[in-house]
Amino acid sequence: MNNVFPFVVAFAILVNVHELGHYFVARWCGVKILRFSIGLGKVVFSRRFGPDQTEWAISMIPLGGYVMMLDERNQDLANASESDLKREFTRQSVWRRMAIVAAGPAANFLLAIVVLSCLFMKGTPDFAANLRVVPEHSAAYDAGLHGGEHVLTVNGKAIRGWSDLRWNVMQSALDKKPAQLEFERSDGNRGSAAITLDGLTAKDIEGDFMAKVGLEPVWPKAEIVDVVPGGPGMRAGLHQGDLILAVNGKPAVDTEDVIKTVTSLPGKSVTLTIKRGATNLDIGVVPDAVKEGDRTVGRINIHFGKVESISVEHGPFESFGLAAQRTWEMSVLQVTMIGKMITGSVSWRNINGVISIADYAGQAAQAGLTTYLSFLASISIAIGVMNLLPIPVLDGGLLLYYSLEVLTRRPIPRRFGEIAQIAGIVMLATLMTVALFNDFVRLDLVKKIAELVGAA
Repeated sequence: MNNVFPFVVAFAILVNVHELGHYFVARWCGVKILRFSIGLGKVVFSRRFGPDQTEWAISMIPLGGYVMMLDERNQDLANASESDLKREFTRQSVWRRMAIVAAGPAANFLLAIVVLSCLFMKGTPDFAANLRVVPEHSAAYDAGLHGGEHVLTVNGKAIRGWSDLRWNVMQSALDKKPAQLEFERSDGNRGSAAITLDGLTAKDIEGDFMAKVGLEPVWPKAEIVDVVPGGPGMRAGLHQGDLILAVNGKPAVDTEDVIKTVTSLPGKSVTLTIKRGATNLDIGVVPDAVKEGDRTVGRINIHFGKVESISVEHGPFESFGLAAQRTWEMSVLQVTMIGKMITGSVSWRNINGVISIADYAGQAAQAGLTTYLSFLASISIAIGVMNLLPIPVLDGGLLLYYSLEVLTRRPIPRRFGEIAQIAGIVMLATLMTVALFNDFVRLDLVKKIAELVGAA
């Protein structure tokens, strides 16, 4: 339920905002609206308002919504008045029909811009764009970066935090162009570096590509601030204030070095070299094996200090412009990824289904309102892009029909539209099947279901 409720709320908001886009533009174009339903299936509550007595309804299934216009394709208009027939959807000019259809995705994009604008004005927590020690033989090291640099710009774009840095480097990676960084060192000297990203594969970009090229944020020193009672760390004799200098004889620069090694060795003995006061000690500890998703990791139940974070704030006009720019860039990125999937350069395993999206919704809700709203904006953009794809039964398919009507100056034959709709349904069913398969593989649902059945 921790995942289902946030998902249902998000889905209900996004779908009904989409339908409200259709509704308002249809009203503006003079089309008669018969019903606006929040939810699908049987109507459980409704009221009629306005000169047209439009029915506003709440339906049984909360996953969705719809706007019902006066349309001869769906209703018998034999007894309709002449004034109503003039307001029927298919009798409108092709430009009005295009505006009504495009208004749904446009509403999703507008919602994303509004949400992101509010987040940018409020201030979003982020890591500072400071680089930790850069691994040798990485692309960043080869470009002349060694750690301690504060990144100022990427490809001429100002960088305010780690999210900006990651986003712009990813754009360069997708474009297969070097990322040109301008930075300031701790001594105040400035410099630049061109990181070559040609060696990144599609699989690298799908994962933690920043670490792959040698770019990671600065982590705090590995000083223990808390030891969980009864955990492996306490049993081994670790104390608050201990500074971890090395793990299995390998120097630990910061908490990231300790965490990476410990998590990779569940159930195996690990030797920690610590500094306690003026004394250095070697302490052996065996991390507990803990299941996280589809992998088992090591945990010794100690806490370090938090990574230094900043709050990136913007003014109202700057926030709106930045939100519009980010919405555009995310839309282009999604279209680019879809194109790469079609050409085979990116795996189809990147397609997420409703189960994964519900999982993300739950995680975002638990992380706080800011994270949940960011998730809402991202999914709103995804719905807008998805609906603009030229697939019959989607808004993009209808826009394609109407574009052909503009070019040929005659409506698309109804029989052609019916065949195209069947093809569109098959395409969507195939995509949903692939997405559902990916969900089962990604979340290891078959094993989990089997465990539940066995437990029952």
